[in-house]
Amino acid sequence: MWHLLEPLHALLYYAPEAFDEAAALGYDTGERWPSYFAWRAAPLGTPGRDRVTSAFHSFSPAMVARYVPAVWDTADPAEVLAARLRAVDRTYRAVLGDDTVTGPDLAEAAALARRAAETAVPSGPSGPGARPLAEANARLPWPTAPHLVLWQAATILREHRGDGHLAALTAAGLDPVETLVSFAAIGAAPEPVFESRGWSPAEWSAARDRLAARGLLHPDGTATETGRALRAEVERRTDEAAAAPWTALGPDATNRLADLLGTPWLAAIGSGLLPAENTLGIGKV
Repeated sequence: MWHLLEPLHALLYYAPEAFDEAAALGYDTGERWPSYFAWRAAPLGTPGRDRVTSAFHSFSPAMVARYVPAVWDTADPAEVLAARLRAVDRTYRAVLGDDTVTGPDLAEAAALARRAAETAVPSGPSGPGARPLAEANARLPWPTAPHLVLWQAATILREHRGDGHLAALTAAGLDPVETLVSFAAIGAAPEPVFESRGWSPAEWSAARDRLAARGLLHPDGTATETGRALRAEVERRTDEAAAAPWTALGPDATNRLADLLGTPWLAAIGSGLLPAENTLGIGKV
């Protein structure tokens, strides 16, 4: 389900319509990072560098500091969130087409995805920072239009999975840069793809040395059997932590949603907007 929903969420970070909306707010769109940090962090309020670094996990603190908290000087979170929905509306209409956006299949998919998303985050307190990005998005009001409901549900569910993934990485004893080095080591993506997260060559090399000392990497930087087993355990724990919304939705409804997502998923993948190689390991892990 994550593989089906992630491209529908991620269009926001690459679509020209989204960059148009970001530029209208005043963001520099010569690179994608100012709007990326604004779009993704706005549900948290006006978080500072440390909170964003912790919640996003894989970005170098120095890279985060280049954009946060400065993004809030350009636009406040309420303005960003309103523009985010306008960006999704325009992007979905351009990528999926008006017939799909207004069709009964997408409306049914949106209703099912919302049901799953509404069970992802407990209504009561779950402890400080338990699922910060999922909880922040779940607190937002639901839009009315089905295609926007689908995007918001996909966002809650992907951040729910992501928050659980970070907990699994912490349990495995992997710090943020070690997370990326160990992921590259199992072939999730070539090392240059991970340069987008802002770690210096010295930081990357030091992380390699730490992982090698634990018996997780070979001298050439590829994963040992132990290293592969550790990453497999991280994925197993991540899947377990992400299962609750789909258990609540039930197998029949989940399978129905998977079928309904086929057409928009193909449109998102076929748009050419999303990178073929990505730091999430989609299509590789």
